[in-house]
Amino acid sequence: MERRKLVIVGSGPAGYTAAIYAARANLVPLLFEGFMAGPAGGQLMTTTEVENYPGFPEGILGPDLMIAFRQQAVKFGADILTEDVVSVDFSKRPFLITGGSTKVEAEAVIIATGATAKRLDIEGTRDDQFWQKGVSSCAVCDGAIPIFRGKSLYVIGGGDSAVEEAIFLTKYASRVFIVHRREELRASKIMAERALQHPKIEMLWNSVIEEVKGSKVVEKVLLKNVVSGKVEEREAGGVFFAIGHQPNTSFLQNQLETNPAGYILVKAGSTYTNVEGVFAAGDVQDPTYRQAVSAAGSGCMAALDAERWLSHEGIE
Repeated sequence: MERRKLVIVGSGPAGYTAAIYAARANLVPLLFEGFMAGPAGGQLMTTTEVENYPGFPEGILGPDLMIAFRQQAVKFGADILTEDVVSVDFSKRPFLITGGSTKVEAEAVIIATGATAKRLDIEGTRDDQFWQKGVSSCAVCDGAIPIFRGKSLYVIGGGDSAVEEAIFLTKYASRVFIVHRREELRASKIMAERALQHPKIEMLWNSVIEEVKGSKVVEKVLLKNVVSGKVEEREAGGVFFAIGHQPNTSFLQNQLETNPAGYILVKAGSTYTNVEGVFAAGDVQDPTYRQAVSAAGSGCMAALDAERWLSHEGIE
């Protein structure tokens, strides 16, 4: 069985950046970029214009950015497998990484499998409908896009994330509606008060969006009051899911410590997990920022941490 000094599981900004740094350090990393579990390249592969990544004042398409990351990793000597990792065994070293058709031993491993935004299955919001054409799951990423400016925007959710997204969107929207199927927010008291007192935010209690409509982009939503059963059609410029994220960690089978939401825990100021020789980078360990640039930064950290750890262990 092939043995590698470093295996990286996951792609996207964190995985590819880790591969770039590790390859330049002559670690000859092997990266499993995924296949059936999600698009290789992560969440940016399903976005359109990215306007907040440094160095691209005119913006860049998400897939184009990830292709450039990948090409840079390959240029410096990273080996990439387009397959999913089915399981890992961190009980002994070298670690065993089992992919869809490949098994490899690894002295060190970086987990960079990201997190998936939770979405409801609402007519009009699916990938082949208005997803990324007015439907999004990240206000910070997409809220400033011209199609949302001066429009009525709808945020689905009732927790702190929904309130944060709504408040952020008030910078660009004419009005922001928080759609919540109950009559009380789940958000913390201080966040709930901010939403209720904000002049540009309106609460739609006991309500759900049943359908999103439009021609090329989102233009209308069908709202249903779950108490009265009343359905009404409203003008809309965009719909944002804000019901949380699910870190992609099921294949780890609880071998790494996580927080209650499933995000991998790392030692403060580093990418070290509770297992020596295993590191975590990107959204899989970041429930707070979840941005491409912060994921890339932690990918750099993970590669540097892994290189130093391997050197300390005398693994050349």
